Amino acid sequence: MTRKITLAMSGASGAQYGLRLLQALVAADCEIALLISQAARVVINTETHLQLAEDTQGLQHQLQHFSSAEPEQLTLYSRDDWFSPVASGSSAPRSMVICPASGGCLSAIACGASNNLIERAADVALKERRQLIIVPRETPLSSIHLRNMLTLSELGAVILPASPGFYQQPKSIEDLIDFVVARILDQLGLEQQLLPRWGE
Repeated sequence: MTRKITLAMSGASGAQYGLRLLQALVAADCEIALLISQAARVVINTETHLQLAEDTQGLQHQLQHFSSAEPEQLTLYSRDDWFSPVASGSSAPRSMVICPASGGCLSAIACGASNNLIERAADVALKERRQLIIVPRETPLSSIHLRNMLTLSELGAVILPASPGFYQQPKSIEDLIDFVVARILDQLGLEQQLLPRWGE
């Protein structure tokens, strides 16, 4: 495997971004630690054709099939799995992406709450000075959201809003999703063919 990456999905709208990113990371031969909040499960069931299994093992198998991942490529961890590698600075992957990130998730990470595994894994990334990419999907933004994003940016996180561009003349919703996913892959330093670069 080329890279170990933590991918977390919180309960913001925009589940399609996280699911497409999962597929892209699998295609890039990454090993993925996947964290999905309970609210994210509700959003995925609402916004996509997927109806997620309730149990962790069934859900992992379902998402392996969805993303075409090999069994060793994808490991799903529950919200309270404090013995998972992502919960410790001694073994967590060097990169973490939260896509999409809700306002509540931003707030909890900005204040170091660590009430669940997503928050703890992000806290580990910050304290170990590792790569943390946060993809907020909220509009409009309140001053609270903006302050939390500024705090996280000052701590070293990359704030990458789910704001697709239009210079590539998108023909579909999938093109708009791929725009954002391509920018995330660029930040991770992974090759991508989803989006032509400016001037190409």
